[in-house]
Formats: sequence, C-alpha cells, structure tokens
Amino acid sequence: MDLGLKDKKALVVGASRGLGAAIARTLALEGATVFAAARSVDKIEAWIAELPADARGRVSAVRLDTGDLAQVDAACETLLAQGGVDILVNNTGGPPPGVAAEVKRDAWITQFQGMAANLFHLTQRLLPPMRERKWGRVITVASSGIEQPIPNLALSNGIRSAVLGWSKTLAAEVAGDGITVNMVLPGRIKTERLGQLDKANAERQNVSVEKIAEASRAAIPAGRYGTPQEFANVVAFLAGEPASYVTGSKIRIDGGATRSV
Repeated sequence: MDLGLKDKKALVVGASRGLGAAIARTLALEGATVFAAARSVDKIEAWIAELPADARGRVSAVRLDTGDLAQVDAACETLLAQGGVDILVNNTGGPPPGVAAEVKRDAWITQFQGMAANLFHLTQRLLPPMRERKWGRVITVASSGIEQPIPNLALSNGIRSAVLGWSKTLAAEVAGDGITVNMVLPGRIKTERLGQLDKANAERQNVSVEKIAEASRAAIPAGRYGTPQEFANVVAFLAGEPASYVTGSKIRIDGGATRSV
C-alpha cells in the first residue's frame, strides 16, 4: 500500500530512541522528510547514520526539550520559516513512576507542562499551514493507561487522560480543514522505558525483573511484548493518505492487553 508520504514533511517529537525513533525511521523510509526532535541530538544522529542513503538524506535532527517552552517556540519558528509540517507526532517520555496518594503538587505541574501544555502549544503553532493546505495529521502517543489505569503510574495515567480530552476536542475543530487528529495507545512495547518500569515494579514488589516481565507477558493475549516497529507501522498508516477518514480516535497497539470493549 502506498501511504502517500512522499513530499510530506513530518515533525516527530521524542525521536531519540524507543517509539519516537521507530516512528521517525519508518516515516523516512516511506518517503517523508522528517524532523526528528529530542533533547539528545547525538542519539538521533546515531540511528540516522544506520539508514539507507536515500532515507538518511531525508532526516534532520532537531534539539527539542518539550519541558522548555523557549525551545518549543524556537523549533516552531524554524519549521514555520520552511512552510511548516504536514504531520506532527507528539511523543514525550513517560514521567517517573509513583502512586497517586504520594505524588507531590510540584511534580504534577512540572510533568503537565512537558507532557501536555507545551504539546498543546506546539500543535497550535503548527496548525495554520496545515489548515491553509487543507491537509494535515496530528498523532499523539499516549498510553493504554488512559483506558485501563496502570498501577504505580499515577502521573502518566492522569496527564495523558487530559491529553485525550484535548485531542478529541481538537479533532472535531479541524476535521473540516482536512486535518485528522488521533491518539495511539501503546501497551507493553519492548523499549528502554518498559525495562525501567519493569525494574521499578520489581523493586516495589521485592521480586526479580524477570518475574515481573513473565507476569506481564502472561497477561497479554498475544503472549509477548510488542516491538517498536509494530507500533510505528500503525502510526505510519495514520499519517498517510489511506487514513484520511480516521479522526478523533484512540487506537490500541497492545496485543489485546486492554480487556475493556
């Protein structure tokens, strides 16, 4: 299937590793020009060097910390000066684990800025060129925790649920301009972040990391963790022409782990 991504420009946030890197690589391999953004430019440049030559030339590394509003605005100015982007993939690293009864107010405010408020601002600034062209894609990476809260991840469950409300509201506002707005919900995808969470849960329960991972895999109908590439394939479809009538949706990529309908 031709996703129609050639000559499209995409900004992928959080693209230094894990899901963000997989998404950025996949979009580039599908023919898009990709601005891969993260705090660690060195990590982005490392995976860019591993791409085939034609795709390598379509990816640029951009330094961007979503927790720093000045950096968000600077990235917007640079991109808007080049005509903006057609595809925006909002993706932030997960916040520290913690239970709802113990997370402090300052942590809520700090994490909300980087995971929600500044992403709302970034999207708002990049929307006008999409509206002018009558074509655009806004895809936000969240977590299955917005449908089925994950123990010990109070910050993620709460903040990403707020992002869900924003995404659904925005989808209705811009659908008439040819812009789709969707969320993708990863389940247990094998990334560094997942390893960190398994380790935190193992320490909290005083058991081995392997025991935590074994129990997690047993709870997934597919019987395994997903791969970043499997996740990125879904995002690439949503970013393309064939998904033009999919908007206001939240799509699970979790091997069937979320049991609600």
